Amino acid sequence: MGTSDTTTPRIAATGTVVSIGYEGKTVGDLVARLLEQDVRVLVDVRLTPLSRKPGLSKTKLSEALAAVGISYVHHRALGNPKDNRAGFRAGEPESRARYRDVLDGAAATEALAHVCELLDGGVVALLCFEHHHAECHRDIVVRRLMKARPDAAVVHV
Repeated sequence: MGTSDTTTPRIAATGTVVSIGYEGKTVGDLVARLLEQDVRVLVDVRLTPLSRKPGLSKTKLSEALAAVGISYVHHRALGNPKDNRAGFRAGEPESRARYRDVLDGAAATEALAHVCELLDGGVVALLCFEHHHAECHRDIVVRRLMKARPDAAVVHV
């Protein structure tokens, strides 16, 4: 009278969001941290995926990730406008409200929905520059994702 696999309820995988900044990291450090977290897809949430740090601009980064089996997706619509970043880092409420307005736009809504779909495949990392999650717009992106996927896990690296 035990339960069999066919009668045991199964909980669907809900995915894991890894929030990571590359501040203070080399491309090698970044890739190693992503592999430690079993990341399958990296979603670049920078408005413009360029960096003065070698290997961390879009093309070189996507190549380094592909070499270890991690997919790269750039969602420009989830980027924080350049003139909003300093205020955001400083914690100014107006800057945070402005970014939330960005996420209310159609393109950002579609991008967030895509990230939710990617979570069906496992661990998804969100990448931007800032090391500290709370100083970066990734914080608000993660909060929006958690509204849509409340059972997903979040890891801040």
